[in-house]
Amino acid sequence: MLAVDRMSVRSTRRAFVERYGHAAALMLLFSRMCWGKPAIAGTLSIEIWNVRNGAGLVHAALCPEAHFLKDDCPYSTEAPARSGTTVVTFSNVPPGRFAVQAFHDENRNRKVDRTFLGVPREGIAFSNDARIVLGPPKFSDAAFDQGAGSQAIRMRMRYMLGPSGPLKP
Repeated sequence: MLAVDRMSVRSTRRAFVERYGHAAALMLLFSRMCWGKPAIAGTLSIEIWNVRNGAGLVHAALCPEAHFLKDDCPYSTEAPARSGTTVVTFSNVPPGRFAVQAFHDENRNRKVDRTFLGVPREGIAFSNDARIVLGPPKFSDAAFDQGAGSQAIRMRMRYMLGPSGPLKP
C-alpha cells in the first residue's frame, strides 16, 4: 500500500513538472519551505461596565470595517448579564483591526429593541467607548488593533431610555 502511495506521489510530481516545467516545481517547493507561519490567533476579553441589571444576556460582536454596524460580523459571543460588570471573551481572534459592538439583550430576543423613532430601548456599547451622537459611531472611532496575543479592553454600556447601570467603572 505504501509503495502505491509513493508511486502516486511520484507520478503526480512528474505530471506537474511536465505540465509547468522545472522552474514552477522549484518555486512551489521553495514557497512551501519558506512559507511563513500562519498568524497566531489570540484572545480578546471585554469588560463591559454600567450594565443596569442581571436580566438576559450581553451580546458582543467583533467586526472588521466591512461588517461594522451590520448583523454579519464574523465573530460574536455572549454572556449572562450581571448587574454592574459583565465580561465576554472572544477566542481564536486573528490579528487585525476591529471594532466591538455590544448590547444588553434584557428580554433574550437576540436583537436590539427600539422605539418607533429608532432609539434603542436596551443598552448598547462600542469599543473605545465611541460616542453615540444622533446615531452610531464611525468605525474609525471604535477601531482598535488586535495583536497575536491576548488583549483586554473595557467598554461602557449606555442606555438611551430608562435607568442606567451603576456608574462605577
